This record gives sequence, C-alpha cells and structure tokens, in this order.
Amino acid sequence: MESANLSTAFLRLVQVMDELREQCPWDRKQTIHTLRTLSIEELYELTDAILSEDWPGIKEELGDLFLHLLFYARIAREQNQFTLQEVLDGISDKLIARHPHIYGDVKVRSEEEVKQNWEKLKIKEGKKSVLSGVPQSLPALVKAIRLQEKSKQVGFEWSNVQEVWKKVEEEQGELQEAVLSGDQVHMEEEFGDLMFSMVNYARFLHIDAETALERTNLKFIQRFTKMEEAVTLSGKQMSDLSLNELDAIWDAVKKQKTTD
Repeated sequence: MESANLSTAFLRLVQVMDELREQCPWDRKQTIHTLRTLSIEELYELTDAILSEDWPGIKEELGDLFLHLLFYARIAREQNQFTLQEVLDGISDKLIARHPHIYGDVKVRSEEEVKQNWEKLKIKEGKKSVLSGVPQSLPALVKAIRLQEKSKQVGFEWSNVQEVWKKVEEEQGELQEAVLSGDQVHMEEEFGDLMFSMVNYARFLHIDAETALERTNLKFIQRFTKMEEAVTLSGKQMSDLSLNELDAIWDAVKKQKTTD
C-alpha cells in the first residue's frame, strides 16, 4: 500500500511539473542555465536546514530539489536528449553494478572495502583518474575533502594520525618561512598547503572540516550580533569603542549561556 501511495505521489509531482512547464509563463521560460543558480541556492538551503537539524525545513527543501530534478528532465525530454525514465533506470543500473557485494558474489569486510571497490569499478567503466569525479566548481574546502577521500581509496594515505599531525607542523613551519620571506605568492601557496593538511587531519579525527568551519561561522555570527546588541543598549556604536573594550564585551558574551 505504501509503495502504491509513493508511486501516486511521485507521478502527481511529475504531472504538476508538466502542467507548470506548459501553462506558466515563468516555467516555460526557464532553461538548464537559468535553473542552475537556483538549484545551487536550493541545495544550500537544504544544507542550512541539515546543520540546524530542522526536519520540517529538510522536508520542504527536499521537495524543492525534487522539483528541480524533474524540471531538468522535462527540458531534456523537450530537446530529445533523454527522458525521466532513462534517468531513473540509469541510476538504478549504476547502483546495482557498483554494489557487487549486494547484487553479486563479491565479499567485503568493511565500509572502506566498499569505497575501494567503488573506485576500482569506476576506473573499469572508463574513468581516467580516481579524481575525475570531483566537480571543478566545488567550494575549495569541500573539494579538498573529496580529493583526499578519493586518493585514499587507492592507498595514497598516511597510516596514522600522528603522521598527519607531523605534516601539519611541517606545513606550519614552511608557512612561517614564507611569511619571513615577504613573498606574497609563496605565502599563499604555503597557506593553502597548511589548510589542505588541516583538512586531512580533520578526516583522521573523523571530523567533517566543512561542517566544523560552518558551525564556527554560525557561532561567530551569534556572538557578534549579541555583542552588537550589548553595545547598542549601552547607547554607543561599535566604532566608538576600542579593541580592548570590544574584546571585553566579546568575552562577556562568550560566558553567556548559548545554544552553540
């Protein structure tokens, strides 16, 4: 019964998408290019909801993304590129092919072996590099995480967390040397190397560096706005206060009970 209801709900959304594309002036005007930035925005709205564990928000944003996926498939059908059924069959076929431990006779002992088999299968499918699946347009921090995860699957990985921290310290030293040299290009290069090694260290601690940094961003926003409120209540402006005075207010805000 649940499967039938699910099919009905999905087909209803497909029908709504078709009706909007045929009858709504705004929807008729859209292309894959005009939708691209909107889709990125919707995805970030989903990530915001996930970070705050806003389940009603997650449900709503998933619906928005479903609509976008159907929109792209509808445009592709109009241009005789592919159909929605081909999209659905394609992902099902790929998942079955890349999970031989479920749909075949391959044996795996851990999550890591599953990932390693996944990368090997992609190479057999014609991928020239294990890194080829990492989108160029990803934000740099997320890209660093994905590059490291990919290279790990073929054995390019430190053996323990101590080795990784040693690399972090090495990169710190090289950055300091670059700072002393005054060479701006070299400083940028070494700063990037240090960030990359810190992302690697986060992985070994089982921390998602992107999520960790975003939580810090949110915490900073929360504390900074509370500091602004405190200054306003005192009848002053931020620019009226010295750094030491602002720092004292900041410390007071940090001691307050917050939700972070």
